[in-house]
Amino acid sequence: MARHNTTGSTGELMAETYLLNQGFTILQKNWRHSNWEVDIIAHKTGVLHFIEVKTRRTEKYGHPEDAVNDKKIQNLINASEEYLYLHPQWKRIQFDILSVSILKDKPVEYFFIEDVYL
Repeated sequence: MARHNTTGSTGELMAETYLLNQGFTILQKNWRHSNWEVDIIAHKTGVLHFIEVKTRRTEKYGHPEDAVNDKKIQNLINASEEYLYLHPQWKRIQFDILSVSILKDKPVEYFFIEDVYL
């Protein structure tokens, strides 16, 4: 497995633990439909969250959340439409980004950006 794939998998596991500690209930991980994927689908206090997780091991390319562009948000929206078609009981939703920075000799940093949009 390539290093960036390992970093991504590690970040998603750390993100899951972070979200659980914040009171979220995880419903799905790496949920796919067609060409779209949602890293984590979770809920908290009646709101369904579609969460994009980005992880970096270096600051060389900027912060992890900088890698979430309009196309990625649109893909998240497209995937959510299918998920909601399959699970119509959810009335309140939001799209979030969870940034995980795993920098050498520093504590892991989480930056949770809630309710993003285009």
